[in-house]
Amino acid sequence: MRGKIVKGIAGFYYVHVSSRAESSLAGMQSAGIYECKAKGIFRKDNKKPLVGDDVEMEVLDEEKKLGNITAILPRHSELIRPAVANVDQALVVFSIVKPQPNFNLLDRFLIMMGQQGIPCIICFNKLDIDKEGLGRQYEEIYRGCGYKTIQISAREWEKMGVADELLALLKDKTTTVAGPSGVGKSSLINCLQSNIVMETGSISEKIERGKHTTRHSELIAIGDNTYILDTPGFSSLGLFDLEKEDLAAYYPEFAEHEKYCRFGGCSHITEPVCGIKDALASGEISKLRYENYCLLYEELKGKKKY
Repeated sequence: MRGKIVKGIAGFYYVHVSSRAESSLAGMQSAGIYECKAKGIFRKDNKKPLVGDDVEMEVLDEEKKLGNITAILPRHSELIRPAVANVDQALVVFSIVKPQPNFNLLDRFLIMMGQQGIPCIICFNKLDIDKEGLGRQYEEIYRGCGYKTIQISAREWEKMGVADELLALLKDKTTTVAGPSGVGKSSLINCLQSNIVMETGSISEKIERGKHTTRHSELIAIGDNTYILDTPGFSSLGLFDLEKEDLAAYYPEFAEHEKYCRFGGCSHITEPVCGIKDALASGEISKLRYENYCLLYEELKGKKKY
């Protein structure tokens, strides 16, 4: 029988069998979560099952829903942080206000996902308290860079009329949900499904940061073949295995303007004739994005090589 690992704790793997899989088995086994151990052959091959893996399993006890994982099916993607397989896309959640979005952190996350070939949807939450229309401005910046964006309110989920739009973006995919603490990720996940209630945290009035409420990675089925993965909130993110010369490739809005740079290998910072800086001056490239690019470039420039 085939299923997907949704959680792994202390050597036990919890495998979700969807109703589609059940129907293909002519009702021999029932859909649900099976507690499984991995066969010793995986340890010998130094291959560890990951949350998100599609697996073959044998049922040991149907009533108690116990089984053994007998094979790990080929992965089409594998993330290092969080350690999860077969992610189709990332839903990165930032609040519009309270706390104010850290766009440098957002760009770092987009770069990290870009390195691993994972497309991103940027979700700006707390639309219900966005009195100045800042969410629309943020959405325009990142949509102009080629990213899918959406504004939502987890607090007023149905009232704001965005539920169907977001669910359509998630359908038939495995989506990792990530972002800083306190932006409403767990509240959003509670809106998307009803089987597991995620703990939500309060915002510190003093520093406008949220408490970490997610402590492990777990896939949650919100429909047949549709999963979301809540991950621990992050407040910082390093740029790993990236050279400064490669940074511009992760700013997709730069591509059409680079041909106007005079020098090959232009850094887009100090050179006198630069298509990127010209596009910045004409408003075709966001100042916010360009400033983040410069900060990250300098960070990579100062990185020690061993």
